[in-house]
Amino acid sequence: MSSRRNDVDRTLTTSGNDELTPLRRRVRAVASRVDRELPWSLTRDPWAIYVSEVMLQQTSVARVLEPWRRFCDSFPTPAACAEAPLGEVLRAWAGLGYPRRARNLQMAAQRMVSDFDGQVPSGVEELRSLPGVGPYTAHAVAAFAFGRRVGVVDTNVGRILARCVTNSSLTSPHAQELSTRLVGRADPARMNQALLDVGAQFCRATPRCDSCPLRRECRWRREGGPDPATGSAGVSRPQARFEGSNRQARGRLLAQLRLGTCQKSAALRILAYDNLERASALLADLENEGLVSVERGRVRLGS
Repeated sequence: MSSRRNDVDRTLTTSGNDELTPLRRRVRAVASRVDRELPWSLTRDPWAIYVSEVMLQQTSVARVLEPWRRFCDSFPTPAACAEAPLGEVLRAWAGLGYPRRARNLQMAAQRMVSDFDGQVPSGVEELRSLPGVGPYTAHAVAAFAFGRRVGVVDTNVGRILARCVTNSSLTSPHAQELSTRLVGRADPARMNQALLDVGAQFCRATPRCDSCPLRRECRWRREGGPDPATGSAGVSRPQARFEGSNRQARGRLLAQLRLGTCQKSAALRILAYDNLERASALLADLENEGLVSVERGRVRLGS
């Protein structure tokens, strides 16, 4: 453990007293004021929460709202998703991008059926064992669906911790530890949601410090210095450019296939009309991933 880490820990605990208590109380006090009233925060159905967290990976809340409702109506249980043709799952995923997530979601549903009696597992490590589930999603589902006493660290919560709590850059493990300590024992789902809401609305890349409800508790605001959130917690990674990318090309073809099958030659033109080698490689990748199948010169959605 670094000396800087030891210094930070000492500032948070003095003579056995938890110095996170004032901030914890403040977060609880403002929870109802910052609540964005998202539909998945109004349910305790673990599957619906699980679906929302997978959809929210690298995707804004606004884009997830309607697909989440549509998906949950089509596949209300893990078993319903597990048993459906992949093509139907991909159609229900329309508008979200990153179709591997839809495939991973169905594979996770199949694991739930085979290994967890058709239920979403409640523990962080069990959740991490599912396809497509990383630390954030596992902690979010454990907290929001099952009330586990764990912190949920997204990009904005990472900024709150670095700015408000320590005024120092944090590693991912340290951010996770601090988040769990800050959330505390009472109603971890509500505490985590409040932190996510404050982060999304105020503690952004360009922070809105003057209107932030945590400004009086913020160490960075009191002490000053360079922004400690820059590069902190390992939770903020810029996405690669979309325009002209393989991801855009794949998305074009999958959007077309949601309407029906097409000739392989047409699929190759959609993928890269001026580069047959690139188009062929992309189509092969989609087929290997099970997102499309090619039979008798025609391409269709799903394996």
